Amino acid sequence: MTPVLLLAAEKESAQVTDWAARIGWVVGLALFVALVYWLMREGWKWRGTLQGDLPELPTTPDETGPERLAMSGRYHGSTTAGQWLDRIVAHGLGTRSCTELTLTDAGLDVVRPGASDFFVPAAQLREARLDKGIAGKVLTEGGLLVVTWEHGDKLIDSGFRSDHAAEHNEWVEAINSMIETNSREGAER
Repeated sequence: MTPVLLLAAEKESAQVTDWAARIGWVVGLALFVALVYWLMREGWKWRGTLQGDLPELPTTPDETGPERLAMSGRYHGSTTAGQWLDRIVAHGLGTRSCTELTLTDAGLDVVRPGASDFFVPAAQLREARLDKGIAGKVLTEGGLLVVTWEHGDKLIDSGFRSDHAAEHNEWVEAINSMIETNSREGAER
């Protein structure tokens, strides 16, 4: 037998793609992803139900007094104070968004386009500090302004990041001095 005939005898056709199996795998993977997404959504809703005892968030009063500081940036979420991963989702506090913060004599006004706004009265402010993480968002050391405030019987940490991170120190000093002044005035009464 000649070499050409040997080569011709050994040739086989290319393997045909099994489209039914391939489509089955793609559909199975899509269903798995949809199931995981649905379970995550149900977990978020369940967390909101568990936090249903949290009172409605205060709204901005008509008269807030003069503006002390203003900042634009990002709202990264709220957690139970001291528990940086225990996200609070009730009343929209778990929704990350852009934000406009305004500090006045009346308190801290948080305006969030696309999410519910809220107001923290000056008497409810407890502390301001720089931190590196909140609610699953981790930044460089001191890259996050965290404001601790009391709502109902719960202490809440809310995390903000300014568009200009150099502003954070000024905010910490202003909020903490406002808290000290309010506590001194309250002790004198």
